[in-house]
Amino acid sequence: MKYLFLLILLVPILAQAYVTWRLWALLPLPVWGKVVMSVALAAAFALFVCSVLPLLDRFPMAVSTVIYHIGTSWLMILLYLFMLFVLLDVLRLCHLVPVTLLHDSWRGTLAVLGTIAVLFTYGYFHYLHKERVELPLQTSKTLARPLRIVMTSDWHLGYHNRRSELARWIDLINAEHPDLVLIAGDIIDRSQRPLLEEHMADEFHRLTAPVYACLGNHEYISGVPGALDFYREAGIHLLQDSVATVGDLVIIGRDDRMRPRRKPLDALMAGIPKDKYLILLDHQPYHLEEAEAAGIDFELAGHTHHGQLWPASWITDALYECAFGPHQRGATRYYVSSGLGIWGGKFRIGTRSEYIVADIH
Repeated sequence: MKYLFLLILLVPILAQAYVTWRLWALLPLPVWGKVVMSVALAAAFALFVCSVLPLLDRFPMAVSTVIYHIGTSWLMILLYLFMLFVLLDVLRLCHLVPVTLLHDSWRGTLAVLGTIAVLFTYGYFHYLHKERVELPLQTSKTLARPLRIVMTSDWHLGYHNRRSELARWIDLINAEHPDLVLIAGDIIDRSQRPLLEEHMADEFHRLTAPVYACLGNHEYISGVPGALDFYREAGIHLLQDSVATVGDLVIIGRDDRMRPRRKPLDALMAGIPKDKYLILLDHQPYHLEEAEAAGIDFELAGHTHHGQLWPASWITDALYECAFGPHQRGATRYYVSSGLGIWGGKFRIGTRSEYIVADIH
């Protein structure tokens, strides 16, 4: 596992070296100024490494929050600086961009940094906006009345998504007057400490409808025993390889794939009356054919974030049968959510943060 982490870390290290080299050439500064720039970039990268290590919880809360924000944000900025410099180098080799624009050039510096500033300012405010997605669901099964369900995934509450932001999300959900709230995993980001210190569980008690959720991979990253305690304290009905009947609905919640011995879906379905509307919660949208074969009416998943930043969305599209949005196999309908919250830096470029308002008739 240690060597795998180092191998994964090698890619951003190489990107960091390339971006530092290109900025050294670009900035029209004396050598000492370029050295300061290089040290600042190295410090930002060091904060990124700290942000993904367990030692983050050992710092004072305010310090950990700053480390997480700067470190994870730098990783995303690094990605776009890398892509921008690769593009400029290709254009230079094709003689479409003059060499003078990329060496000791204030004009080139303003163009590069201005582009990044505009992109990430947009990405930040785009993340803060939560897209409301209407999803009508028709069924021939008997319902006592039409039902409204607010569906979400990937809240990632932690050092970046704090209680004040959680309160805003709770208000958005309550404004829909739902009969039920479903969360398809990753309520917790990477550590339970911010949730406990800010008493975020209390905020969930303001929800006006019962909440059912399954676990995600980040609950395993943060520690399942503590995550279970938080769910109980928050009043969330956890479905961990278990089933709940709620009126005319049956909700099946699968454990996350992080648990190798989670129950097969057909085992969970044993004895479930098929005349009720069947909803499956499964955090990671793999093997969608299993829900179709089991006669599930609707499956809610998350996990992908739709890549969070373009062009990572191309990767998720290649990995999953459905990486984002509505989908259908036979009589089974699906929705893979890009998430209400986000991991790391609070930026959305080419993707969106969303909550789904599903009306079942």
